[in-house]
Amino acid sequence: MEKKNIDWANLGFSYVETDKRYVSNYKDGAWDEGELTSDANVVINECAGVLQYAQTCFEGLKAYTTEDGHIVTFRPDLNASRLADSARRLEMPAFPEERFLEAIDQVVAANAAYVPPYGSGATLYIRPYIFGTNAVIGVKPADEYQFRVFVTPVGPYFKGGIKPLTICVSDFDRAAPRGTGHIKAGLNYAMSLHAIMTAHANGFDENMYLDPATRTKVEETGGANFLFVTKDNKVVTPKSSSILPSITRRSLIYVAKEYLGLEAEEREVSFDEVKDFAECGLCGTAAVISPVGKIVDHGKEICLPSGMEEMGPVTKKLYETLTGIQMGHIKAPEGWIRRIV
Repeated sequence: MEKKNIDWANLGFSYVETDKRYVSNYKDGAWDEGELTSDANVVINECAGVLQYAQTCFEGLKAYTTEDGHIVTFRPDLNASRLADSARRLEMPAFPEERFLEAIDQVVAANAAYVPPYGSGATLYIRPYIFGTNAVIGVKPADEYQFRVFVTPVGPYFKGGIKPLTICVSDFDRAAPRGTGHIKAGLNYAMSLHAIMTAHANGFDENMYLDPATRTKVEETGGANFLFVTKDNKVVTPKSSSILPSITRRSLIYVAKEYLGLEAEEREVSFDEVKDFAECGLCGTAAVISPVGKIVDHGKEICLPSGMEEMGPVTKKLYETLTGIQMGHIKAPEGWIRRIV
């Protein structure tokens, strides 16, 4: 298929309207058959549940062109499951997981001309989401919902090379101990906007959120999980009931153990031990791993031994191995890659 005339090398991480998207509506207790549409606009009532009480959740994943020219997605079954968990927590009907996968396939295939070519560093970002559509004035769940999937080509997260980030310990709390931090609800991201803008205004790239109950344990950033490497090359990720179960993080832990032969564990991480780690990274769909070089706690600097020039050696191996699996030049575990075209 002939690709769109896009300057792939200079794409940013921003919305580019594509040809088709998928829409399915929930009414009278059931989802309709769903369909592809060329209409990018959403028309809802002024009193819709999503507008009044933020009843919405979403997912994020990518489609890639592999080394052998196929278009694939990476572990979309986990996105399907996580979206269903998010919906149930917000009292919304879960979209059937097999239909989720079929919808992703349809939208990516219909927009194959927008999937960046192999080697460009760009990918096709996929955004599935659910939201309440009917009028709701009392505080209660909506009765009608819409599930949509759109895609947009995005550029490489690291333009001009990978440079470690400087992050700060946030004065804000990301999620309540028994709240919604473990699901991908739009409301979690709305409350993080002030915190991230405050961090940026103070010269930092991101926030480190601590647990809201004791403020002694590392949780996550506004949109990514933490990954640490000890001085004896053990991979450690924080464990908490109020952080998002990152698909990238789970994949990196598997890669660390099964591909690189490293010891890896998910456990509570006290902030006091951060100074003793050799490497630190933020892991998520957008960048896979963003290295962290410095953490600032109200003026007190923690400088990671890996430094501010490049990824640490273990973080780099993890990054290269996982992206190699995604791009098709390293053999993937069974079920990780879903071929679309």
